Amino acid sequence: MPFKGLGAYQQQMLGVLRIVSALIFFAHGTQKLLGFPASDMNPAVMSLPWIAGVLELVGGALLILGLFTRPVAFVLSGLMAAAYWIAHAPQSPFPALNGGDAAILYCFVFLYFVFAGPGAFSVDRATNREA
Repeated sequence: MPFKGLGAYQQQMLGVLRIVSALIFFAHGTQKLLGFPASDMNPAVMSLPWIAGVLELVGGALLILGLFTRPVAFVLSGLMAAAYWIAHAPQSPFPALNGGDAAILYCFVFLYFVFAGPGAFSVDRATNREA
């Protein structure tokens, strides 16, 4: 069985999944709030897109570090569920057509972190918040 020994790397790959998904998510926040990468978005302060940008920026940074992973992932999972139902679902019932496939994927990846924890390479693990 060629995959038999891969379970030994489960925590490392969980950490890699957390970091990579958080980096991409973080970029959505920088785009909304900091204009990088360049975008036409300039949400008004305290609007829903602005609040989403703050959560993407701060939450993404915390997940990259693996700090307060479970509660942050819970909040971000809810954010992505709300984003899907508010912004994407009204466009079409099909995620491939309404542009909401990334929101659905983020929602469930973040929900997975709530249950699985941060994995390796995290501040939570280094400070014994996670065994």
